[in-house]
Amino acid sequence: MAISSIWFCDFLRPPGVTSSFLHKQALLTSRRESLRFEGSTNCNSSRFKCARFRTSSMMTERKERNAEDALDGEFVDVDDNMQALHTPPKMPERDFAGTPYVPVYVMLPEWQLGVINMNSELVDQESLVNQLRILKSINVDGVMVDCWWGIVEAHTPQVYNWSGYKRLFQIVRELKLKLQVVMSFHECGGNVGDDVYIPLPQWVIEIGQSNPDIYFTDREGRRNTECLTWGIDKERVLRCRTAVEVYFDYMRSFRVEFDEFFEDGIITEIEVGLGPCGELRYPSYPAKHGWRYPGIGEFQCYDKYLMKSLSKAAEARGHLFWARDPENAGSYNSTPHETGFFRDGGDYDSYYGRFFLNWYSQVLVDHGDHVLALANLAFEGTCIAAKVSGIHWWYKTASHAAELTSGFYNPSNRDGYAPIAAMLKKHRVALNFTCVELRTLDQHEDFPEALADPEGLVWQVLNAAWDVSILVASENALPCYDREGYNKILENAKPRNDPDGRHLSAFTYLRLSSVLMERHNFVEFERFVKRMHGEAVADLQVYPNKRPSKFQGTDDRVAAE
Repeated sequence: MAISSIWFCDFLRPPGVTSSFLHKQALLTSRRESLRFEGSTNCNSSRFKCARFRTSSMMTERKERNAEDALDGEFVDVDDNMQALHTPPKMPERDFAGTPYVPVYVMLPEWQLGVINMNSELVDQESLVNQLRILKSINVDGVMVDCWWGIVEAHTPQVYNWSGYKRLFQIVRELKLKLQVVMSFHECGGNVGDDVYIPLPQWVIEIGQSNPDIYFTDREGRRNTECLTWGIDKERVLRCRTAVEVYFDYMRSFRVEFDEFFEDGIITEIEVGLGPCGELRYPSYPAKHGWRYPGIGEFQCYDKYLMKSLSKAAEARGHLFWARDPENAGSYNSTPHETGFFRDGGDYDSYYGRFFLNWYSQVLVDHGDHVLALANLAFEGTCIAAKVSGIHWWYKTASHAAELTSGFYNPSNRDGYAPIAAMLKKHRVALNFTCVELRTLDQHEDFPEALADPEGLVWQVLNAAWDVSILVASENALPCYDREGYNKILENAKPRNDPDGRHLSAFTYLRLSSVLMERHNFVEFERFVKRMHGEAVADLQVYPNKRPSKFQGTDDRVAAE
């Protein structure tokens, strides 16, 4: 902490906290940060070991500081004063009674957990019906269902098996629930530790065995089979069809097969999968290739089709020697300051860097443009949505490295989400954004080294969409069962004092599970649903200071905290 910061804190310090105390804390902060950094480099990247090291170090320092202060004749309770300095004041819960009605959907589990199996059959129907009835009893509006390409068109091109989904949709209709349906053109699972695995169609995998360039590829030549590279969007390499034509045929088949559900208004939204985890982004941080949070990830443009596109872009610019990849961009688990490309003042902001990042991000926007244009033809008259992921780590740096490798050209001096919002506006498509439950303070406490800012990112993306007057929906990034997380979602869903009265068009909860159905969790979820619907609740109170652990679990659709 600089001296000027200490002077500023004089206006903010709680009663009983002296300037002398603040000065000592400033000096000790440097020592504590040094110890924290040393500990983080000697714990084999285990977040739990790092947390224990930091806790132990801080307890030791507190004892030392108390002893030092006692010798100085100015004994203070460091724990109490540190809490006074760094703990936000308790605030009363906001009353959302009478606020706009925001529909709440619940994401269904994958087939291994009781929905559709690889033969496109509905399994464990009785258990599912019971859970859906419970959701209906608290006025949940509907459910979200993934229609997996790898299940429906599994063996033969243009031969679709929708049987299991048809029975599922009939059950949903009988229970008077609504449906959000995801056209899932990506692999489910496949990362380290995943217990769910739905690959791409077998006939696509066979093509990939002879032509692996249909997949995204990193600088070391490793292929990522999560989804198809956007380099083949207009290449006839899939049994005489382009990737975009394959997606369109699939969507058109779904529209014809489920016409009655569209006509009856049961299907309220189609979310079109546009990349890994169904999100419009590059697969830049795959756990299967060794990535771990908060690594910056790697560029994924080394298949022959995207490299050909890069060469054309360099030629058009008049600089053929720019038809190359950044050679100093680090690896999956690098930090920005370790690389020549992403460090402050690095090559990302050079003439070449700006050219490369413009091309890389434009490929992402063009992919969304191509697929959504055909989605509008297939689903004319139906609300269509596209999902954009919340890459919030390294947001507090100049380069925003993790966003850059994901395809979001969003350094501190450029709005990388405005072009995406403009493309969605062109096709009248809603934006679905993640991580609306995360708090920046929590991220700083758990992973201070990540320099994350989910709140800043959410605010930027939501406003980029609202500025062009498109609908904005959202979902949580991690399993959420606590009131603190729900309150954060509500604040993002219905911004306080917004002069234009803007709010989310819908919220999808991730996801239906036995943990959610536990009584204490479900009671809290019911309360959340009421508040999203603008209903009154009787037990408004102060925010709890203690929050549940963020390590309660993760979901396949989310790659990082």
